[in-house]
Amino acid sequence: MDLSSKIHEIIRELDLKEVQRWTALSILVGIVGGIVAIIFYSGLYYATYYLLGGIGGYFPITPRGDVDLLPVVTGEPNRLLLILLPMLGGLLAGYLVYRFAPEAEGHGTDSVIDSYHQKQGVIRTRVPFIKALTSMITIGSGGSAGREGPIAQISAGFGSILATRLHLTDRDRRILVICGMAAGVGSIFKAPLGGAIFAIEVLYRQGSESEGIVPAFISSTIAYSIFCSVFGWGSLFIMPNYQFTHPYELVFYALLGIACAAVGIFYVHIFYGMRNIFNRLTIPRHYRPAIGGFLLGILAFFVPESLGVGYGLIQQAIDQQLVVGLMLLLVFAKILATSFTISSGGSGGVFGPSLVIGAMLGGV
Repeated sequence: MDLSSKIHEIIRELDLKEVQRWTALSILVGIVGGIVAIIFYSGLYYATYYLLGGIGGYFPITPRGDVDLLPVVTGEPNRLLLILLPMLGGLLAGYLVYRFAPEAEGHGTDSVIDSYHQKQGVIRTRVPFIKALTSMITIGSGGSAGREGPIAQISAGFGSILATRLHLTDRDRRILVICGMAAGVGSIFKAPLGGAIFAIEVLYRQGSESEGIVPAFISSTIAYSIFCSVFGWGSLFIMPNYQFTHPYELVFYALLGIACAAVGIFYVHIFYGMRNIFNRLTIPRHYRPAIGGFLLGILAFFVPESLGVGYGLIQQAIDQQLVVGLMLLLVFAKILATSFTISSGGSGGVFGPSLVIGAMLGGV
């Protein structure tokens, strides 16, 4: 059989209606994911600007690839208010989470995994809204947390909602959950292929997730295009023109990899150890994020750079604007800050802080 005949046979075997249906569904989820990412990013920015900046006097630096929606302000933070602000944010976020949607607790991906594998991809309608609001409050008030985890749960939730409203099968709903997660992460991190791979990897268990790869990539690309049409097409971090000049550099990269693995193990032990401590507390669960916020505030009194997402620190490290001592301090401060914030039940992601920790270690 020649190549032309083989191609015609493959085309005949394709269910073009099914291909068209999934293309349309993937585009729809991508459009929704892109719009949701724009709203979520804007809400995070304004919450951080007016809460952490306007009240606490600390305006975190943004990476050069991000867009500043309001005038950049610099000044000395009010360190006493920095103690109280994360605690009050944790108190409000904790109440909202445990009163309306306990699934929105923590970084969110565990809840999506549970919904995908144990609940046929069903995510309650209120979850993405509560997750968005509480993440804005948590991060905006200084919580050390990332934005990728929340947007993954938020956009996955909208994928599930769309599938339910359209009366799709359980299998189709699961695929739309994958598409939603890919759309959210791929757009807000400006990495469409990375968003699709992230969604498949996070939910992977039995191999059935692989059928969502193509729809996830379509959704992620559409969402990325919509998001970047508003916030710019450049990469998140602006990199110098680094060049690989000699093979001996590989030795240092290998050593850095070993160091990152060791710090990663330490990070995981601290994070889950802190969670076990908070889980043993006999107080109501909705008060725990406030306690975590208070501990974070004490840390921020001495190291205010530990507050917020921290992507601006990565840009500063790339631009060689941070001294070695501060970067080494931030490796451990960020581990503690993230553990205080998320292990106590605060709403936010762990991916962003992990990048900051790794970048600070690399800078050292």
